[in-house]
Amino acid sequence: MAGDKPNNTTNEAGNPVSSDEYSLSVGQDGPIVMHDHYLMEQMAAFNREMIPDRQPHAKGSGAFGHFEVTHDVSQYTKANFLQKGAKTDVVIRFSTVAGESGSPDTWRDPRGFSVKFYTEEGNFDMVGNNTPVFFVRDPMKFQHFIHSQKRRADNGLRDHDMQWDFWTLAPESAHQVTWLMGDRGIPATWRHMNGYSSHAYMWVNAEGERFWVKYHFKTDQGIKCMTQEQADEMAGTDADYHRRDLFEAIKRGDYPTWTLKMQIMPFDDAKTYRINPFDLTKVWPHEDYPTIEVGKLTLNENPTDFHSQIEQAAFEPNNMVPGTGLSPDKMLLARSISYADAHRARLGVNYKHIPVNTPKSPVHSYAQGGAMRIRHSTDPVYTPNSKGGPVANSERYPEDAVWSTDGQFVRAAYTLRPDDDDWSQPGALVRDVMDDAQRERLVSNVVGHLSGGVTEPVLERAFEYWRNVDPDIGKRIEQGVRSQ
Repeated sequence: MAGDKPNNTTNEAGNPVSSDEYSLSVGQDGPIVMHDHYLMEQMAAFNREMIPDRQPHAKGSGAFGHFEVTHDVSQYTKANFLQKGAKTDVVIRFSTVAGESGSPDTWRDPRGFSVKFYTEEGNFDMVGNNTPVFFVRDPMKFQHFIHSQKRRADNGLRDHDMQWDFWTLAPESAHQVTWLMGDRGIPATWRHMNGYSSHAYMWVNAEGERFWVKYHFKTDQGIKCMTQEQADEMAGTDADYHRRDLFEAIKRGDYPTWTLKMQIMPFDDAKTYRINPFDLTKVWPHEDYPTIEVGKLTLNENPTDFHSQIEQAAFEPNNMVPGTGLSPDKMLLARSISYADAHRARLGVNYKHIPVNTPKSPVHSYAQGGAMRIRHSTDPVYTPNSKGGPVANSERYPEDAVWSTDGQFVRAAYTLRPDDDDWSQPGALVRDVMDDAQRERLVSNVVGHLSGGVTEPVLERAFEYWRNVDPDIGKRIEQGVRSQ
């Protein structure tokens, strides 16, 4: 019977092999032979089993679960997976931004928080972080920002001087750097941090009304963070601490959950709001746009193959479903192109055929060919055709997640609104959100970071940077560094 068959090792073609220990050789003591195909397969697969790291967000892990809508938001969106009672399978990946795949989990860094929803209308991806803002607002700066946080060309080392050189010459970074240098720059675990879309997105309801929205996944475990000293110690004792914590929590049945809350801005408010609502370096004040509850995200299933299910998971904000859309946020618009391009470069043109990236809804496309294609193409392979191929339906799926604009082609910053500046929101974060103990840790963290090889004139610019955020904090930081 089939169940009685021994669990025999096979090669990749399914052929049984006779030994897991010994190569085929000419006599016991002779040379190995080239026609030992199993040995050759083992060595060749080993030499090729590493795929390129992601450029940012290389180090991370994730898990599977589901999202269930608990509140009615149909007045804002017609997306099926966002209707009350809908339950959708998800995969989520957490990560650090700057470190390589072997770097410690507890380095001070923003954490990626990316979710793929396997909806009945195709995949919907939210690519976010554990902070509600980002370092830059124009995608032209993004590559340079990442390079400044990575490694030098001459010695291959990360360099605080390089980081502060960039930050102090890009004052829009101040809000995110204040988050980064505060307590939330090092979460205690992935389970104990929030996730934010950071970007503004669009929702469209069944009547065609449009809204600007921001996603807030609030941890139900509570916010917990590490001090710099705790993080440094953990980096030396368990570099994979966050990855291990998530896996073991789910394994023991301690399933982490997040409550999704949304900020909703009426479409026309964006035209006259006092700050640019599409500026990724700013938050929408909650007194103007309080959050409303939508549903619950639960992670309850660990990966069984890290490489195929997590390392090859590909998230991209261009994966949208009816009732959702992008916004005029320049960073978001660029990411809607660059993420998919990164996956094609890293995983191959048919990366969406990898099971973790494959939608659970039917696929009817005219794409064909390319390396590693496994989805069968069927005739007709062109459109328009009269052979019964799939047809786009603009009446059922109108292009309604849109906005109007006009003007000359220019390379320029966003038009400033009355309250648009780079210092007010990080200053409010320091003065109005942090308590005395948190401010003390912020100063200590920045002093430690600036004392790690930052040179003049970058150092003087950094003091001025923090004086612009808050005069007292800037003074304390300069005194702390000068006294070292």
